[in-house]
Amino acid sequence: MNYFERAKYFRTKKRLGQNFLIDGEVISDIIEYANISPDDTVLEIGPGVGFVTEQLVKHAKKVIAVELDEEAIKELEKLNAPNLEIIHKDILKTDLSELSQDKIKVVANIPYYITSPIIAHLLGEIDDLHNKNREKIKDVILMVQEEVAQRMCATPQSQGKAYGLLTILSQFWAQVEYLRTVGRKCFYPAPKVTSALVKLTVREKPLLELSDYYHFRKTIRAGFAHRRKNIKNCLISAGFKKENVSKTLSELGIDENTRGEKLSISDFGKISELLLTNADK
Repeated sequence: MNYFERAKYFRTKKRLGQNFLIDGEVISDIIEYANISPDDTVLEIGPGVGFVTEQLVKHAKKVIAVELDEEAIKELEKLNAPNLEIIHKDILKTDLSELSQDKIKVVANIPYYITSPIIAHLLGEIDDLHNKNREKIKDVILMVQEEVAQRMCATPQSQGKAYGLLTILSQFWAQVEYLRTVGRKCFYPAPKVTSALVKLTVREKPLLELSDYYHFRKTIRAGFAHRRKNIKNCLISAGFKKENVSKTLSELGIDENTRGEKLSISDFGKISELLLTNADK
């Protein structure tokens, strides 16, 4: 099937970050990675002209396509699939809990400039324990910029600045798996960056069991606010008392000169909990 020939007749809109996936092999991989059964309801975010959509409807009980572009919706309507529901709406303004009574699988090829807001919208913030969107989702197959995929999957041992707030936001509420790299020529028009597919399998419980998740979020943000500062100075700059910070790090055996990007999510959890305990003494 010549997706390129079909795509080039559609006037893409740069303001919407439209880059249509035209590689049949990658589309097949998305369907395989999503592992869709005849009982599944799939939410497709940013279906565009429907190249992935037309494959999804062959496998799922129902496909809900949320698309912002009116012209793209006209193309989607041509699929004329009885199990396809098309919603003309901004996904960031869409309550997933209202879309289906069933839990859903999400497939998304999204504009890269809103990747972080969409991840936050789907999973909720770190301290959002009962997020309605997250509670509706089984898993997410997400096309993102390769650099972003590396950040989502990073560890404190990762090279450069990959490990950070996006890492923790992604991994706190989901198991994140890097699936494959997707080259620029797989899209029309070709983007300036290499892409990647990642899978987020939503956790039933957060990665850590904590007494105060808001305090943990505050601690995390402090730890990455000034990458050139050590963890002690980052926490003090964020308003934590110097004496409490020094005592907490000492009791945990963490060198004060360690930078935030070298601390695991578990380390941050221990710091957050002990800061609270020591503040009460």
